[in-house]
Amino acid sequence: MFRPATLEPEDIDNALYLVFHGDDLLTDPEVDEFCLLPRRAIRFLEPIPVRQQFMGYWRDRPCFARELDAAGALGRDSYQAGNLYQLLGRVDEAVFALAGRARQLLAWQRDNGFCGRCGSAMRRHDREIAMYCEPCDSLIYPRISPCIIVLVARGEEMLLARNANFPQRMFSTLAGFIEAGESVEQCLEREVREEVGLEVENIRYFKSQSWPFPNQLMLGFYAQYRSGEIVCADGEIAEAHWFMPDDLPDIPPDYALSGQLIAGHVKQYCTGAA
Repeated sequence: MFRPATLEPEDIDNALYLVFHGDDLLTDPEVDEFCLLPRRAIRFLEPIPVRQQFMGYWRDRPCFARELDAAGALGRDSYQAGNLYQLLGRVDEAVFALAGRARQLLAWQRDNGFCGRCGSAMRRHDREIAMYCEPCDSLIYPRISPCIIVLVARGEEMLLARNANFPQRMFSTLAGFIEAGESVEQCLEREVREEVGLEVENIRYFKSQSWPFPNQLMLGFYAQYRSGEIVCADGEIAEAHWFMPDDLPDIPPDYALSGQLIAGHVKQYCTGAA
């Protein structure tokens, strides 16, 4: 469905645009896929974007990420602006991944206007997705931050926690960033120990998911409880409990990797599947 590319085509009459007004993504209910705006729809917007990035082809149509000045007028009342969280559940996974890619590329281009080595202005590389510093021949690629996300199980029970920064009372799986010099397994064991005071074993990989908040690559795992009592990390975990598959709190949707981990565990014990 999406084919990445670096060389911008000459013919862009049928191009599609993911347009951000500052950090908010613009949507238009009058187009088929309301966050993928055709060229005819963006003629109402500011003529000069703050930045623009060719991403590749969506269903064989050129696809661009475009950012407008947050202080500028949109020029049309029918546009709606909202953050990427508001797309969850409204579009399929492929469209959400494309919107996340667009946001990450624009943020990377914005944050790397100058070389961190010599301070010179950088420009986009002609053949790679990279910012290039000609004076010191330095290349900066989009930053990806790998994270683990893990569902800890104790037989049929699963450990779910509520982050202290969650605006609502939603429970989810544990997660954390991989530190320099650390393996994925070491990170998982450390994060579980630091966040809830438990030891785990039998770590099993599930799947990965790009998560553009702001630039994570989530690596999903299952792990089995080994020992310990729940002790929540101050200021990070508000509460954590063991839950049965038939008595779950408010949890993330199946679209999120955390929701998929939970759904997989529930399916295993409700159907007897391995």
